[in-house]
Amino acid sequence: MTMATFSVSGMPVLVVGAARSGVAAAHLLARRGARVTLTDQKADIPESADLRAAGVRLELGGHAATSFESARLIVMSPGVPLDLPEVARARALGVPVIGELELASRWLRGPIVAITGTKGKSTTTTLVGRMLEAAGRRVLVGGNIGYPVSAQVEASTAETVHVIEASSFQLEATDTFRPWIAALLNFSPDHLDRHPDEASYAAAKTRIFANQQAQDWAVVNADSPEALHMAQQTRAQVVRYGLDQADQADIYAGRGFVWQRTSEGDVPLLPLAAVQLAGRHMLSNVVAATAISHLAGATEASLAQALAGFTGLPHVMEPVGQRGGVRFVNDSKATNVDAAARSIESFDKVVAIVGGKYKGGEFADLAVPLRAHGRAVVAMGEARPMVTAALAGVVPVVEAASLADAVRLQNDLAVHYSVQQRVHQALTFYF
Repeated sequence: MTMATFSVSGMPVLVVGAARSGVAAAHLLARRGARVTLTDQKADIPESADLRAAGVRLELGGHAATSFESARLIVMSPGVPLDLPEVARARALGVPVIGELELASRWLRGPIVAITGTKGKSTTTTLVGRMLEAAGRRVLVGGNIGYPVSAQVEASTAETVHVIEASSFQLEATDTFRPWIAALLNFSPDHLDRHPDEASYAAAKTRIFANQQAQDWAVVNADSPEALHMAQQTRAQVVRYGLDQADQADIYAGRGFVWQRTSEGDVPLLPLAAVQLAGRHMLSNVVAATAISHLAGATEASLAQALAGFTGLPHVMEPVGQRGGVRFVNDSKATNVDAAARSIESFDKVVAIVGGKYKGGEFADLAVPLRAHGRAVVAMGEARPMVTAALAGVVPVVEAASLADAVRLQNDLAVHYSVQQRVHQALTFYF
């Protein structure tokens, strides 16, 4: 469907979930003439007055089956699972069910650049936005980062490049969503508290390529066998980028630059001296952003300009202070085992807080990077016993009752090891 053909005027539409994406979708639908009901399990939401003023009917404190069954369209906020019994019954009655990203994309006027992957999405999306802005393009960055895409529809023009961070929760509820450039950064098990299994999580991610055509582009990490496999069925033109598999990549890093491989020889796109981010996985994000932005028309000068002063996002390898000769780094957006491993590998000697809510993965996979780079682990949260069981034989593991307790223990351990073994970093991340 296109903007010209998709209409909700006069249509009874149910939005499920009153987090920021659901609220934005409800406002968008109301502006487009739909008769909107917003339902949520919460008894009250801060946006109630604004929504009612916009003509949105609120159904709070639970879901009414009749609202699902009488709707002609159901729009799911990405935080709400698609397997709700009410949703299943509505689908059985023939009611279409889509996500907020799918809804908004049907009304976007400009080209879409969509970025997904298990880790690195936010940094890469931010960098692409900066690179295209430096190249003089009109850019709106949103999706799973910043503003919901529904909140950007009214500002969309034919010249606007929509740079969208797309999560598995958003992609699994897409139908016609078609990015001009779709990027898959990597894949490892995650969000298995929401997706029934790894295959379902992979299928959701792969939907980023589902509607692409031969004139579109798929940007894929040559260092990720899983990502390469998931992109095999795309109809788009494939551009591979990489660090470790540079000989298999169209865009790669080495010899002081990010290079583009061409039939006439390699062309330098970006000097590595411009990169101010720590960690090899962060360099991979820079190479991905370079590949995407170059496809979208960014020049070599604008690529370097965008990196000037960019030291990363909050909670992503973020330096937060120094005490007693120990540097503290907040990488709390490393919310899965693979991301945690890449973080640990980025430093010399590390005391790491690991734990929080368990979302899948094997903590034993941290053993190799911890043997090489770790000095101790502080385990916390729901995953605490699993962390201890998996890693106690690898490095010393202490358990914390709370985040505050974990930070105190981490500081004590880091100071201890800084005296004993010259520890230079204490790394914080939690699932």
